[in-house]
Amino acid sequence: MKMPIPLFSAVVALTLLSGLAHAQAPASVQDDRLVDPQGMTLYTYGKDSEGQSNCTEQCADIWPPLIAAEGAQPSGKWSLVTRQDGTMQWAYDGKPLYTYAKDKQPGDTTGDTLMGVWHVAKP
Repeated sequence: MKMPIPLFSAVVALTLLSGLAHAQAPASVQDDRLVDPQGMTLYTYGKDSEGQSNCTEQCADIWPPLIAAEGAQPSGKWSLVTRQDGTMQWAYDGKPLYTYAKDKQPGDTTGDTLMGVWHVAKP
């Protein structure tokens, strides 16, 4: 049975939209803080400006950015920031997100308030 073109187009559009609705967020909320897919705490950097990461080179070795997979799509409060090296980094509410190298297991928050500029990312 052949499907009329307008109906076929509607079915394809609904299928694509349902896939977007189920797209995995780059992080989740745990105990009122954002965590990466491995459950590691995410942080924001007070020296970043909205939509721009200022943590590069040695800073990024200690505070690894939450890198977006190729083809990642922003949605809602989730956006993407282009880093100096051209990689894409996730941001929440315009603030680029990082993990902290000295956090050793999920739930650690040892980077919170360090140097007065690092803070646990909150939804």
